[in-house]
Amino acid sequence: MTRNRWDDHYARRARDEKWLARSVYKLQEIDKKFKLIRKGDRLLDLGCYPGSWSQYGIKKVGPKGNIVGIDLILPEHLSSFNFRFILNDVLTVDTDWLIREIDPRDVVMSDLAPQTSGIRLTDAARSMSLTKKASEIAFALLKNKGHFVCKVLEGPDLKPYMSEISGRFRQLRLFRPKAIRKRSTEVYLVGLEFVE
Repeated sequence: MTRNRWDDHYARRARDEKWLARSVYKLQEIDKKFKLIRKGDRLLDLGCYPGSWSQYGIKKVGPKGNIVGIDLILPEHLSSFNFRFILNDVLTVDTDWLIREIDPRDVVMSDLAPQTSGIRLTDAARSMSLTKKASEIAFALLKNKGHFVCKVLEGPDLKPYMSEISGRFRQLRLFRPKAIRKRSTEVYLVGLEFVE
């Protein structure tokens, strides 16, 4: 029997703990370090499939908070009275429509990943396109002092982009959670306390 190279400690732990994906441990570590999500918060989860980030958010915000998830694939194993799914492509969704459709958010989070080619510069450029769209949505929907967390693949455009948007947050950091696979170039951009 061949061993599944993706079936690591975090994947097994996620199954044991009934999380929908191992990526939950990335968000959990980011949240623990930066204290992003509080009871009663309203979250937006961009690229929410398979649903572990929304699943974590539902537990954290409690019954008075809510989560809106957007993706091209329905997270069919996620169901909660305070979770709403919008079937849409994050890259092409109309931001003005979103503003009319959902109320302002305390946290906008994105675990979006591009279709990878194996060519680092190409993959980093595709990831940056997703990051720019996620931050455009965050700037439109975040409440004053809200938080933003977004996966991005490291590449030459990352530092200049951080400089470009640094004035929009009280603090802008890069963070690499332990659950990221060793060979991966992914990091998380964490924007704390959005300035409207």
